[in-house]
Amino acid sequence: MESILIDCVQKSLHHFMHSNAIFISQRLCAQFPSETNLQLLAACYLQSNQAYSAYHILKGTKMPQSRYLFAVSCFHLDLLSEAEAALCPANESGVEVPNGAPGHYLLGQVYRYTDRRKSAINHFKQALSMDPLMWAAYEELCILGAAEEATVVFGEVASFCIQKQYINCATSPNLSDENCNVSAIGQSVSEDVSPRKLRHAQGLKDIAVNPHGSSIGGTAGQLTSSSSSNMSFYNTPSPMAPQLSAVAPPPLCRNVMPNGLNVSTLNSENSKSTINPTIQAPRRKFVGEGKLRKISGRLFSDSGPRRSSRLSSEASVSSNANATVVSGNVTSNSYKGGSKDSKPAPMTFRTMTIRKGQSWANENIDGGIHNDALDVGRLNIASTTCSSAAIEAKSYEQDATTLQVSGQVTSDSKFITGTMEILTLLRVLGEGYRLACLYRCQEALDTYLKLPQRHYNTGWVLSQVGKAHYELVDNLEADRVFSLARQIAPYNLEGMDIYSTVLYHLKEDMKLSYLAQELISTDRLAPQSWCAMGNCYSLQKDHETALKNFQRAVQLNPRFAYAHTLCGHEYVAQEDYENGIKSYQSALMVDARHYNAWYGLGMLYLRQEKFEFSEHHFRMAYRINPKSSVILSYLGTALHSLKRSEEGLAVMEKAILADKKNLLPMYQKANILMGLERFGEALEVLEELKEYAPYESSVFALMGNIYRRRNMNERAMFHYGIALDLKPSATDAATIKAAIEKLHLPEELEDNL
Repeated sequence: MESILIDCVQKSLHHFMHSNAIFISQRLCAQFPSETNLQLLAACYLQSNQAYSAYHILKGTKMPQSRYLFAVSCFHLDLLSEAEAALCPANESGVEVPNGAPGHYLLGQVYRYTDRRKSAINHFKQALSMDPLMWAAYEELCILGAAEEATVVFGEVASFCIQKQYINCATSPNLSDENCNVSAIGQSVSEDVSPRKLRHAQGLKDIAVNPHGSSIGGTAGQLTSSSSSNMSFYNTPSPMAPQLSAVAPPPLCRNVMPNGLNVSTLNSENSKSTINPTIQAPRRKFVGEGKLRKISGRLFSDSGPRRSSRLSSEASVSSNANATVVSGNVTSNSYKGGSKDSKPAPMTFRTMTIRKGQSWANENIDGGIHNDALDVGRLNIASTTCSSAAIEAKSYEQDATTLQVSGQVTSDSKFITGTMEILTLLRVLGEGYRLACLYRCQEALDTYLKLPQRHYNTGWVLSQVGKAHYELVDNLEADRVFSLARQIAPYNLEGMDIYSTVLYHLKEDMKLSYLAQELISTDRLAPQSWCAMGNCYSLQKDHETALKNFQRAVQLNPRFAYAHTLCGHEYVAQEDYENGIKSYQSALMVDARHYNAWYGLGMLYLRQEKFEFSEHHFRMAYRINPKSSVILSYLGTALHSLKRSEEGLAVMEKAILADKKNLLPMYQKANILMGLERFGEALEVLEELKEYAPYESSVFALMGNIYRRRNMNERAMFHYGIALDLKPSATDAATIKAAIEKLHLPEELEDNL
């Protein structure tokens, strides 16, 4: 009964029938109360996004897997101190972090969001060393600015680690052993979850909470050993646990015959009833078959045995006159030399017609143990039968071993080739992402171009390329790339918050409105959707409604740093500086390297004329993103306001060199030169700037100010008139008109005013 209930839960979870899985798990725990069954119930609740239920179920449990699932539920609920205590108990020395690489990744997340950067980096690196294919850990290291070069991380050491995990597991004599650490396979299973499963904890990106692996596998492991309930739970999830079966394990002599038939039934009258078990009932799967198929499908080629092997096997079969039992998987036509009405090939023939390189143990599991349609009673073989059958089986062991060795050499070479191909791909992706996180965006773009076209033209890569163009202030190209990403993967929300900001800067109100509506219709629970909607209202100067949309994004995911920053921008636009500071600080609590928040604080203090604070925050933003000409421009402005004009002028020169397309540094440079009364140099800069921006009213207004300072009133009036004709903003227009009025006043009267 317990096994049937477990199998039912697994199937329900596999088909995303969460409510059914929860109900059956509740019956399971009521009938068979155990901690492993509680793990299964808690995992069902986690799958259905009910972390609070899993939290109460697992509170106080001690098994490693229970501690891991409890920590996951705590992370969902933002109970980070309890999550940390579950993963590494303070009162127990020498206790390992449960669940291996995923456990270290989760602990790294806890440390990151509790502002312990060094500890977080340490655990992310441990997770990556245990499982080189855990991309999420490398991604976190890049975000923290602590990632090594991808060529080092995904190099020979990673290749050796992957080969050790997969090949050792594949060549293990007991492939159903749950302690076989194939963490990379286990990670792939974690993708079989609802896309909204971790909606309230987006920081927890790829944690293997899927009960297809750990919790279910552990329960199934309990069935094979009466003492398993007293044993500590295994650390790594089972990769294909949904395919586990509820049938009791076969007896100790299960290795006697390849198809699991007992020898005492070979000559019995009832043996015909067991000839074709696959027709009598659908074949169910036992512990390890999914893993076996997963591994053998990668390690062994699908080609048949060599001709010499077939001939030798037929010779051995023909010499054994007593082996006349029909195989359930071989038809009579496949038996060479037999007539149309002759009996099908003997069962022993099947052992030699396995795929090239497949071991005796593999065939034994795949062919014999899994024929569970046989009566369990028929498998009770006497000890004398076991010994006689074992002698008969010896003739095949040598051939099977030869196949295993020769096949393993071939499969290992293919596996090594595949491993190197994966790591080569990850090296390019990882290096591009690392450079982008360091804001070396042009280098990142060059790196992404090295990708094969099938990988470059994917939603994730194109979103990263679009972000890089946005950071380079190339909004037109960013718009083009993001549009292409939307065409290829309209369901992908990665980077859509940045895309909405690109459209905001381009003042593409129609495209921005359409994008926001599309994202909301795609997923109303995604923070990116509400960021796009907020940018849409902000472009229409409806800052109050925009703020509500950004606050909704924060509510959906409090760890979404960009949403906090956008809230800060809207508060500043409404001159609510106190709440603006709080929003920017909240963003920095989530991500200390989120330079946009440092920049926002710098702009806020600049508007408040707190120039020292402004300089500090601009410098912090500059340390994170030293390539940004915008940050350099405002840093130079803050220095000029602090009467450090020469230093500010040097910063402006850097800003101009950083991005020649950005005209702001040139304007600010002219402003500083005017403050230093170097009017000739300032006019030269403005004349050059006028060629790039002939319709910018502020350029002509500044030229009018310079001519007025030089007492060239006619030329000043001329440039003021041009500035007004270019229809500046209401504030700028009022300033220009005030300057025109001063032209007609005597200097003494102007000074008195």
